[in-house]
Order: sequence, then structure tokens, then C-alpha cells
Amino acid sequence: MTENKQEIGKHWEEVACEYLINKGYRILKQNWRYKHLEIDIIAENENFLVIVEVKYRSYTHFGSPEVFVDKQKQRFLIEATNQYIQKNNIDKEVRFDIIAISQKYKEVEIHHIEDAFYPR
Repeated sequence: MTENKQEIGKHWEEVACEYLINKGYRILKQNWRYKHLEIDIIAENENFLVIVEVKYRSYTHFGSPEVFVDKQKQRFLIEATNQYIQKNNIDKEVRFDIIAISQKYKEVEIHHIEDAFYPR
């Protein structure tokens, strides 16, 4: 079951990458890891380093996908991003986005939330 869940996640991350590329983003990394932390997509857009969390839900009975990016997940993303910036000597403004993907019947809905949260 875990493997299937991973395959599903990978598929929707690819869909999110295609979406971003079509909007003019340049994908730098996918599934970048630091220890137990992971960033789904690291991209560039204009002068921004864009950190993207992809969330998919096949149904939204318990809330839209973006509500599952809780404060703890945000802290993990911020920590991983700090490591990526240090390791790669990045000097760009950072933006945290969420791509929320939901599916109703066979219709896929992609909601791109720019500046979804800010580091504190």
C-alpha cells in the first residue's frame, strides 16, 4: 500500500512540475532530501527561489488539499530550505507555494497558492 501511495504522489508531483513549467518556472530539483526532510519541488521564477509542496486528495470531504500543510510541515519545509540554500550558496528571495490538486470524478483541479506561508 505504501508503494502505491508513493507512486500516486510521484505522479501528481510530475503533473505539478508540468504545470509550473507551462507557467514559465524552471525546475531545479524534485524530491530534494535533507536527513528525514523532503522538498517536493524546488524551482525558479524570475528572482525567486520557489519551494513547492504538492498536495493531492482524491476527495475533499475532510478539507481541501492545502489544509494538510500544517505548521509542523511548514517548519520542516523551512528547515530543509535553509539547508538547501546553505549547501548551494543561494542568494535569492524565497517563496513558499502550495500546489493543491483534487479530483472529482475524472476532472482534475489544480490550485496554485503562491506565498502560501511565510517563515517566522
